[in-house]
Amino acid sequence: MLKDFFLKEVEFGIKKAISGNKLGRMSENDKFSLMVEKPKNPDFGDFAVNVSSLARLAKIAPPQIAQTIAENLMPKNYTVTVVGGFINFKVENSLLANTVEEILTRKENYGRPEKIEKEKILLEYVSANPTGPFHIGHGRWAAMGSALANLLKFYGHEVYQEFYINDAGSQIQKLGNSLKIRLLQELGENIDFPTDEAERKNYYPGDYLIPVAKKYLEQNPEITQEKLEVQTLSDFAKKEMEQCQKKLLEEFRVHFDNFYSEQDLHKSGKVEESYKELMAKGMLYEKDGAMWFKSSEFGDDQDRVIKKADGSNTYLTADIAYHIDKLRRGYDRLINIWGADHHGYVARVRASIEALGYNPDKLEVLLGQLVNLVVNGEEVRMGKRKNMVTLDDLIEEVGIDATRYWMEMRNIDMTLDFDIELAKRSTDENPVFYVQYAYARVCSILRNAVNERLNSETGEKIPAPMKQSEFEDLVKNFDKNIILNTADCAKSLILKLEEFKSVIVLSAQNRTVYTICRYVQELAAEFHSFYNSNRVISDDKELMKSRLALMVAIKTTLKNALDILAVSAPEKM
Repeated sequence: MLKDFFLKEVEFGIKKAISGNKLGRMSENDKFSLMVEKPKNPDFGDFAVNVSSLARLAKIAPPQIAQTIAENLMPKNYTVTVVGGFINFKVENSLLANTVEEILTRKENYGRPEKIEKEKILLEYVSANPTGPFHIGHGRWAAMGSALANLLKFYGHEVYQEFYINDAGSQIQKLGNSLKIRLLQELGENIDFPTDEAERKNYYPGDYLIPVAKKYLEQNPEITQEKLEVQTLSDFAKKEMEQCQKKLLEEFRVHFDNFYSEQDLHKSGKVEESYKELMAKGMLYEKDGAMWFKSSEFGDDQDRVIKKADGSNTYLTADIAYHIDKLRRGYDRLINIWGADHHGYVARVRASIEALGYNPDKLEVLLGQLVNLVVNGEEVRMGKRKNMVTLDDLIEEVGIDATRYWMEMRNIDMTLDFDIELAKRSTDENPVFYVQYAYARVCSILRNAVNERLNSETGEKIPAPMKQSEFEDLVKNFDKNIILNTADCAKSLILKLEEFKSVIVLSAQNRTVYTICRYVQELAAEFHSFYNSNRVISDDKELMKSRLALMVAIKTTLKNALDILAVSAPEKM
């Protein structure tokens, strides 16, 4: 990465200046940290390093420090200028050519770091109750989680994706009771869900259980009201909901390696086992008939009940067992995506991990904010727009690509305003359209380079500007000197292509997906700007080769980024 390259150059200049006693009181043992940034004024250069922080060590003025370091550099393929405490670097065309060569050589691997500290990661997300369709909040976790998995895999980690099925507890009983009412209605009974708000909370009155009831009757045509058993109905409805959820996830380009059942966790004895381990370690005590976990000893703001006075477990009890099971399966890192309302749960789960002898820093929790639907510039309460409550209805309205991209393009800790009308629009104002159109336009240029066309006025065939074999040879046996023909006018575009490598590193390390979205929008903008000012296909064969190679580099980089986002890269629009 050019940022790393210039940082190493500065560090080399510092060491050389220190060895020559030219940096005041600085010594080889001094610790410091510098950053490479882009100058606010592009006339200064392409990259800059602010060395002002070294003044506390050198005991001399920042401009003198910068000048001394610059004098100890040995510029190769770049030029150096000093402004105040900044060392500015201007990239020469040979470095730009290296970037294009790297893209055409590495292809689908371009942007992937060559050396990292590889980790085995378990990424858990969505983890919804199997009691109904996904709402749009689930859609955000699904899009973000799957894109994060793609990003971490591309970076080089081993990633295992898991969905924790919350199928133990009263909600499954509620599901069975709700299906029973729908079945009784289908059997002709005059019955409905309670109107009292307190009682209604014990049911799932959504219409989505009507087709489930019809399916149950098709499979059990002889069933009567007297034979309707709630446990049987609960199992049937849960299975149907799970199948619907899994089908939608696959359609939404979300793949889980495992669906982990909370019921199975209890049946395995692991919940009781972790409870006994905490007891054996002296981490539990009895109070008011309940058993409490001493979580406050490990950073939680208070102790937590893990077994109620009636002998039943709290949600935390199973969560402790689940996370310990994850660690015992040999994962180096656990990453969870939870809703912001689970904020208080983080400390207590970390406490349980530490109490049972594991490193709590192995757990990372990304807390996601809500999604607001916006229609015609106004926020819409989900209950008022019935057909937009569920994820599948949103996908049907705007499409998979737009749904995924919009869900991913803001940081997960920010509330997302999903503008439905804008997401459907085929204009530059729609971010996903803008990026996909850039990709399609690049593909069109590459097709036009090797295909013959018709003269719209005479109807005569116009020969292809380049033979297919020539184009294939250009890409296969790319000579980086070719790009020098257009490096000056494409400098900003090529530097943006080079930036993809640092974007991947920072995005993976910070667990941010939105930075990939921001990057492809910026790359698309650079391409559109270049295209509007420069002809790619022309009579100048060498210049055309240079710009076609650049188009291939753009296509490759956009495709790699869109694959991470699991957003399609259409060759025609």
